[in-house]
Amino acid sequence: MRILIVEDEKKLCELIERALKAERYAVDTASDGTSGWALANAYDYDLVILDLMLPGLTGGEILQRIRRKNQQVPILILTARDATEEKVRNFEAGADDYLTKPFAFAELLMRVKALLRRGSVSRSSVLRVGDLELDRLSQHVKRGGKRIELTPKEYALLEYLAANPGRVFSRTMIIEHVWDQSFEGLTNIVDVYVRHLRSKVDDPFPTKLIRTVRGVGYGLGDSADL
Repeated sequence: MRILIVEDEKKLCELIERALKAERYAVDTASDGTSGWALANAYDYDLVILDLMLPGLTGGEILQRIRRKNQQVPILILTARDATEEKVRNFEAGADDYLTKPFAFAELLMRVKALLRRGSVSRSSVLRVGDLELDRLSQHVKRGGKRIELTPKEYALLEYLAANPGRVFSRTMIIEHVWDQSFEGLTNIVDVYVRHLRSKVDDPFPTKLIRTVRGVGYGLGDSADL
């Protein structure tokens, strides 16, 4: 899973980044509001950790912009302010959780894991691409009404592609989101799992959904989607 940290306190940002990477999350960081919004707008994150007091765009402005673009991504607010009125205002603007500085890193990790779990459930529970259907709660997969048995990692890869139909992902992006860690020099593991998926999801059916874009990566969708 990939997490964005927008925090202008350099030391704190580095500590949070180190703690999250130790848990095998992929992490991007930004030290000001403008670059933070640029990243949030350009990439699909599984979680955003957002400070309120930022140079450039404020955390509140980024929060509003993210929510106009994406209602699903969990957002954890970090701030030294603990006034109830401000907390209510940010929750109403779309924040999912609020952590007041200073905080214990054990609590931060607990909040992060809770939001990531909640985030995956709060999104649409059923994904459909053509005649392919994934139930995110039960992790059952069907195509044309026929049940398809997948391993946990095969399912995770298929869900990632199905959540973004028509979009093409590089092997590196897939590894960072599906394997939750960096497999430097081992991007061919993606090719192996795509072959496994094709044998189960595509080969028994006349219409092929898993697409390869040479030199770019993989996507999911029929020919009209890509």
